[in-house]
Amino acid sequence: MVVVDRFSKGCKLVPLKGLPTAMQTADAMFCHVFRNFGLPEDIVSDRGPQFTSRVWGALCTRLDIGVSLSSSHHPQSNGQAERLNQDIGHFLRSYCSREQHRWSEFLPWAEYAQNSLTHSSTGLTPFQCVLGYQPPLFPWSGEPSSIPAVEEWYRLSEEVWERAHVRLQRAVRRQRIQADRHRHPHPAYQVGQRMWLSTRNLCLKLPCWKLKFIGPFEIIR
Repeated sequence: MVVVDRFSKGCKLVPLKGLPTAMQTADAMFCHVFRNFGLPEDIVSDRGPQFTSRVWGALCTRLDIGVSLSSSHHPQSNGQAERLNQDIGHFLRSYCSREQHRWSEFLPWAEYAQNSLTHSSTGLTPFQCVLGYQPPLFPWSGEPSSIPAVEEWYRLSEEVWERAHVRLQRAVRRQRIQADRHRHPHPAYQVGQRMWLSTRNLCLKLPCWKLKFIGPFEIIR
């Protein structure tokens, strides 16, 4: 489960076994997010069954949390989480290709690296936004330990950290270039205008599929 803070752009990466139920999702959110950052005002999620269930809706209502579901076939409405999913996926595929059963062991390093990247919209790292400072980026110049288990942990940690940090930076640059290539200014819509609505992603039982637009509808806000 990938959770992104809308303000700081910080993330929490929570490994789960299979698709969780609504109660399992709520429990994971409390254990990994709410207890550290408090209750949010609003949660934007995809339309997974755990987020569209009556249990999740009732729970968020009881906690006074707004529920916002992303639009179908429009991942940009939950773009922060979607982009982070792609970046983390690139890292895990490149690092865990031969050890896929151990993918969850590398998530803490990926999360630490992601929260240490400077975000373009804030000019700060998520750590700086939340904590007010950037924690050390693991200076590996200390004296070697005489304990083999500790030395092995440091060696593996250094390798994972370097790969995670470099690959996530590379993924962020690649995603930005790719997104800007297909990005165009949106039309300047005004309240009171009338416009046609595409039926491409609407499940309507229309007699003629060639009539791809319905309306016109008036823009009220």
